[in-house]
Amino acid sequence: MPRLLRTLAVLILAAQTLPAWSQSYDMEIHGSNTIGAALGPMLIEGFLEQRTGGTTSSRAGSEENERVLSARGNGTAIDVRVAAHGSSTGFRALADGRADIWASSRPAKSSEIDAMADTADLNSIDSEHVIAIDGLAILVHNSNPLERISIDDLGKVFAGQISNWSALGGPDRPINLYARDDKSGTWDTFKSLVLGRSYTLARSAFRYESNDQLSDDVARDPGAIGFTGLASVRNARLLAVSDGDAPALKPNQLTVASEDYPLARRLFLYTRGNNNPALVNEFIEFAQSPAGQDLVAQSGFISQNPIAMEPDYDAAVPATFRVLTENYRRLSVNFRFSEGRSRLDNKAQRDLKRIVDYLERENRGADDVLLIGFADQQSNELRAQMISELRALSVSRALREAGAPVRAYTGYGHYMPVGSAGGHSGEQRNGRVEVWVRKH
Repeated sequence: MPRLLRTLAVLILAAQTLPAWSQSYDMEIHGSNTIGAALGPMLIEGFLEQRTGGTTSSRAGSEENERVLSARGNGTAIDVRVAAHGSSTGFRALADGRADIWASSRPAKSSEIDAMADTADLNSIDSEHVIAIDGLAILVHNSNPLERISIDDLGKVFAGQISNWSALGGPDRPINLYARDDKSGTWDTFKSLVLGRSYTLARSAFRYESNDQLSDDVARDPGAIGFTGLASVRNARLLAVSDGDAPALKPNQLTVASEDYPLARRLFLYTRGNNNPALVNEFIEFAQSPAGQDLVAQSGFISQNPIAMEPDYDAAVPATFRVLTENYRRLSVNFRFSEGRSRLDNKAQRDLKRIVDYLERENRGADDVLLIGFADQQSNELRAQMISELRALSVSRALREAGAPVRAYTGYGHYMPVGSAGGHSGEQRNGRVEVWVRKH
C-alpha cells in the first residue's frame, strides 16, 4: 500500500476509535446538574454575548443533560459544551483533562484535592470559585399541614425510622421519600448535612438525576417529602428547617445569602488554578461580576451582590440586639472563616470587594457600616465575647485594606446561634460576622 494511503488509513482508524468527548470545543464544563440544568447555560450565554456581541444558539448534546452553546461575532466563533451528569463526574472530567471547568454543588472532597495536588490546589482562591448560594429545599405536597422540621427528624424520615406523617403531627399517611441520585452534589450535601454518620437512606426512596422532575413528582404525591436545589421548588411547598436550638428558618434571599439557613450551600466552579486557558479565566471573572451575579438571581439561585434588607426578627431575638441594630439594615453577606478564628475563606475574600463596591455605588461611607461578630458556644461568656470581637476586628482590618476603612464593630458573644453548637459545623456556622448598613 502506498505511504499516502497507509497514512490516510491510520488517520481514519484513529478518528473512528476516538471517544465521543474528543470533539473539539473551546470550553467544556462538566459536573453538577443543579448548575448545568439552567444556571450554567445562562452564565455562558451572557458571557458569550458580552464577548462576541452576537446572539447565542443552544442545541442538545449527544447525551441527555448535555448542551452545546455557540456564539459568532467580532470575528470570533466560540463553542461551549455543558455536561450535567453530577458533581462527581465533573471532578473526574477535570482530573483527566476532558473538562476545563468542574461545576460542583458541594465543596471538593479531601480525596479529590489530594488527587489533583500535582496539577492545582483546589483549596486556593485561584481554583475554587463560588458562583452562587443555594438552599437545599425540603419539599412536601401542598396539602401537607407540617410547617417545620428539625434536621434530626429529617434524618430519621429519610432513614425510614419515621415512616408516617402522624409521628410529626401530620395526617395518618405513609411517608414517601424522593431523593437525588448518588452522582449528585445535591445528594452529597444532603447526606453530609442531614444523614451524616447517624443515618442511611432508606432503600424505598425514589432516586432522581433531575431536581425539576423530583419536585414535580413531590407536588403530585400527598405523602411525599423530597429535597432539591432552591431553584427547583416549582409547585411543591417548602418546610422551615431547624438545627439544634437555633430557630427554624425557611430558605429566602437573606437566610440563604447569609448562609444562616441550616441547609444553605455554595455552588462552585473549580479550575486548574493558574493553568487555565484565557477563555476560562474570562468566564470565571464574568460569573463573579455583578452582571454574572444578576444572571444568578434570574436563574432562581441567590446572588452574591450585596443587598440591604430589613431584618425579620422573631420572638427569640434579644431586646439588646434589637436596640443595637434599630438604625441599620442588614446586608445579605456574612463573613465566615476557613481556619481557626481569623482567616477569611475564599468567598469572604471576594466579598470584601463586593462590599467596597456596594458602599461606593450607594454613596455610603465607612461610618455607615456596623460589623457584628459572633462565636460558637464557649465555656464562659467572656471568652465568647472576646472571640466574637476578634472576628469583627479581623473583618474590619480586611475591609480597610480593601478600601473601606470601617470603624464600628462589636461582638455579640455566643448568643443568637444559627446552628447546633460544637465541632467543626458549629465553629463554621455560628462563628460569623454580620454586616449592617445605617438607614438613610
